[in-house]
Amino acid sequence: MNWKKLQNGSDIRGVAIEGVEGEDVNLTPEVVKILAQSFVKWLQEKTGTARPGIAVGTDSRISGQTLKESLTEGFTESGAKVFDCGMASTPAMFMTTVDKEQPTTAGIMITASHLPFNRNGLKFFTKDGGLDKKDISAILTIAENGSYKSADEKGTVEKWNFMDLYASTLVDYIRKGANLPNYEQPLKGMKIIVDAGNGAGGFFADKVLKELGADTDGSQFLEPNGMFPNHIPNPEDKKAMQSVCDAVKRNNAQLGIIFDTDVDRSAIVDQNGEPINRNSLIALISAIMLREHPGSTIVTDSITSVGLAKFIKNHGGVHHRFKRGYKNVINESIRLNNEGKESWLAIETSGHAALRENYFLDDGAYLIAKLLVETAILNSKGQNLSSLITDLEQPAESKEIRFTITSNDFAEYGKKVLEELPTIIGDINEWEIVSPNYEGLRINCNGAKERGWFLLRMSLHDPVMPLNIESDIEGGVENIEKQLNEILSQYKGLKR
Repeated sequence: MNWKKLQNGSDIRGVAIEGVEGEDVNLTPEVVKILAQSFVKWLQEKTGTARPGIAVGTDSRISGQTLKESLTEGFTESGAKVFDCGMASTPAMFMTTVDKEQPTTAGIMITASHLPFNRNGLKFFTKDGGLDKKDISAILTIAENGSYKSADEKGTVEKWNFMDLYASTLVDYIRKGANLPNYEQPLKGMKIIVDAGNGAGGFFADKVLKELGADTDGSQFLEPNGMFPNHIPNPEDKKAMQSVCDAVKRNNAQLGIIFDTDVDRSAIVDQNGEPINRNSLIALISAIMLREHPGSTIVTDSITSVGLAKFIKNHGGVHHRFKRGYKNVINESIRLNNEGKESWLAIETSGHAALRENYFLDDGAYLIAKLLVETAILNSKGQNLSSLITDLEQPAESKEIRFTITSNDFAEYGKKVLEELPTIIGDINEWEIVSPNYEGLRINCNGAKERGWFLLRMSLHDPVMPLNIESDIEGGVENIEKQLNEILSQYKGLKR
C-alpha cells in the first residue's frame, strides 16, 4: 500500500469506488479504518487527550456513508468518542471544535470537493484550524508503520444535528449585522436563488434564507445526489455558473448563490444574471473588509488581475499576491498578522475565502452571510451589491493554457523552464519581470499590441504548467501567446 499517494496537500484523497476506467480503488473501507486509528494516535500525541471527541460529517458522495462507518469503527476501537453529524459542510466540522456548549477535540469531513463521483477524501480540523501538509504526512507515516493501537475500552457514538446549530449562527450573524427595522427578516421582499449542485449546501435555502424572509422559489439542485447529475458543484466551472446565472434571470431574482460540494467555496450572481466570482468576488469582499479595516493587507493567490490590484489600492488596502493553494494564502495572512501587519482577508480566485474574524476558516457559507448583511442594508436603500465594484477594471480578454510536462521528473523539468526563461525574456523589449513574485514567473507585457501580463507556474500536484494570460485590449492575449509560444517551443518536454 502506497500511503503517501493518498496525500493531496493538506487533505487525504483517493478513489473510493469503481466506475472510472483506469482508476483503481485505493481509499477502501479498510484503509479508512487504519487512517482513523492513525489520526487518533496523532491526536493523542498532539493534544495529550487520551479519549478525544471527534465530529464526523459527509457531503453527498455515494461512498460517504460506507467510509463514515469505517472511520467510526476505527475511532471507537481507539477509544475516541464519535459525534455523527450526518450530512454536513466542511466549515461546520471545524466549527464543532470551537462550539461553546460542546467543543470537540477534532472534526473530520468526508469529501473530495468538486472531484468526480468515484473520488472521496478526508479533511481534518482541530481548534487551531485545518491540518497542514506536515500533519497529514505524519498521520500517513503512523498508518504505514502500523504504530497505532486499540484502546482497552471502546469509544462511543452519538448523533449530533450540528448543521441546525451552525445554520442558526449564520442567521443570527446576518440579523445582527444588518440591524434593520425588520430585524427578524432583513431579506424580506428579496428573491434569492441557491444552487447547491446536489452537494451539501442545500440547507442554506431553507435554514438560512427563508428564516431571514427571502423568497427562495426557483432554487435548484438542493437535493443531495453524489452522482452530481446536473452539473459539477464548482463555482469555477463554466457550466455550473451559467446554470445559476440562467436561474437568476429566469426567476427575476435579485441575487444568486452557488456552493461547491462541501460548502467551503462559493460565488454569487447579481441582479442582471452576471456572475460575481474570481477577481470580482475578491474585489467585492475586499471593499467591505477595507471599509471595516482600513489599510488591511488582502492576501490572494498568484493569478489575480492587475485591475484587482488597482481596486484594492484605490480602496485603501495593500494587495499581497501570493501562491496558489487555499492553505498557502491562509497561512500567509496568519503570518503577516503574527508579524504585526494587519490582514483581515485571505482569498483565492477559486472561491476559497478566509476571514480573520472567523478563525481564518475558508467557509463559503460565512462569506455569503457577510455579503448578505451588505445586501440587506443596500436593498433597504434601493441599491445592490454590484454597485460596490463598479470601479473594478476588468480585462478585455483572459485565457488559461495548460502545458503537460512529458518528462519523467516533471518537477525538475518545470523548475528548469522557470529558471531559464527570465534570461530569454530579459531580451524582449517592453516585457518586464514582476518582482516580488512568489510563484512561477509573472511578466508584464507593455507592448502597444499586448497591454497585459502572463503567469507561468507549476501545478501544485500534477505534471502540468498552467499559463494565465490577460490583456486590456482586444487581440492582446493572442499577441502575447504567439510570442510566448515561440519561446516555449524550444522545450520539447512541454506539450499543449
